[in-house]
Amino acid sequence: MNSNFIKNLQRLENLCIAVCFVVMCLAEFAQVVNRNLIGAGISWFDELARYNMVYLTLLATEAGLRDGSQIAVTAVTDKCPPPVKKFLRLVVKLIVIGFAILIFRTSIDLVNMQFSNGQVSAGLGIPMWLPYLSLPISFGFITVVQIVAFFMLLKAPADQDGPKGEGKEA
Repeated sequence: MNSNFIKNLQRLENLCIAVCFVVMCLAEFAQVVNRNLIGAGISWFDELARYNMVYLTLLATEAGLRDGSQIAVTAVTDKCPPPVKKFLRLVVKLIVIGFAILIFRTSIDLVNMQFSNGQVSAGLGIPMWLPYLSLPISFGFITVVQIVAFFMLLKAPADQDGPKGEGKEA
């Protein structure tokens, strides 16, 4: 895949993470100010913050996978020779890709079910398929970026740490 495509995809993802964070913070701040200074709770502030936190968390999961900042157990792989390390990293990538594809496909069914049910949220009154859409979006990002990372790692020499963050994984 084109590296510009991946960079643009990651920029879009980072922008979505930032927007979700700002909206979540503003909604929670407004909820606290409203409840403590005005004395009236507005339930949709809390719901808006919650849904943004879900999107934020799921999208940030891919960002952590991408840059290798997620928790990894490397006690065994650190003692392996470079070709074995590379093989183990490739196996881990394949497992992550397989899991992401499985969740992506299952979440599409979940969104379709919510879409056909017509259920709306209690506070905001938005269709419930919108919050559930966070699953296929985030696991779609994970799938695409991890497939690209897999092929980048596959092309990299065995003694190289691989793409950014690859040395921390497995």
